[in-house]
Amino acid sequence: MIALTDDQLLRYARNILLPEVDVSGQATLLASHVAVIGVGGLGSPVIQYLAAAGVGHLSLIDDDRVEATNLQRQVIHDTSQLGVSKVASARDFVQRLNPEVRVTVHAQRLTPDNCMALLQDVDLVVIGTDNFASRYLANALCQQQQIPLVTGAAIGTSGQVSSFDFAHQATPCFECLYPKGQEEQLSCATAGVLGPVVGTIGSIMAMEVIKILVHLGQPLFGRLLTWDARVMDWQTFNYGRAKNCPCCTETPL
Repeated sequence: MIALTDDQLLRYARNILLPEVDVSGQATLLASHVAVIGVGGLGSPVIQYLAAAGVGHLSLIDDDRVEATNLQRQVIHDTSQLGVSKVASARDFVQRLNPEVRVTVHAQRLTPDNCMALLQDVDLVVIGTDNFASRYLANALCQQQQIPLVTGAAIGTSGQVSSFDFAHQATPCFECLYPKGQEEQLSCATAGVLGPVVGTIGSIMAMEVIKILVHLGQPLFGRLLTWDARVMDWQTFNYGRAKNCPCCTETPL
């Protein structure tokens, strides 16, 4: 277990005061390596809260650059970063917020050729990109390597979150929940989204990451949490492993 310095004990005191976290849980966070795929509306609060909580190493994966249309919801970027790669902008934000967090940036999209290299040696993957090809790739690799996965999505005034525990072979995967060929084609660029919606969903994703890393409470394994912001309605749906899921039978990459 990592021995915390006096500065760390002070900085993370509110985490440590929680019996479910304590010094040992904080040490686990400091020793953890999390990959964040998508550094936009959902990735922004994920990165904010994981860096603030003291997750020791963040790998950020995104091939986009900051545009003016992003600033309405992607709150780790600002006007001074227009035209800068999102991963570089996010790294600058993390360094200002918590300089002791190590940040590795990959200004590229997840592909079959690079996914193994980009996600090696990580303890958990969290994905908030609207690119379904990247989601399926991350799902297959995480299942193969038994890496926990947290996924979220938001559009318009609604969002959803689920998590996957690939340490157990019978667990459902992302493709069980969203079979290929049935994925939603809408995106924030075409349908719009309110900033607080991605902020709320991204914060829940960050909470799921922390819960899984420190074994706190009951993560959303086998459960889909949905939110309709218009009426402030939350619902949770249970789901199981799909009998004919190709990823669960072959785990292709």
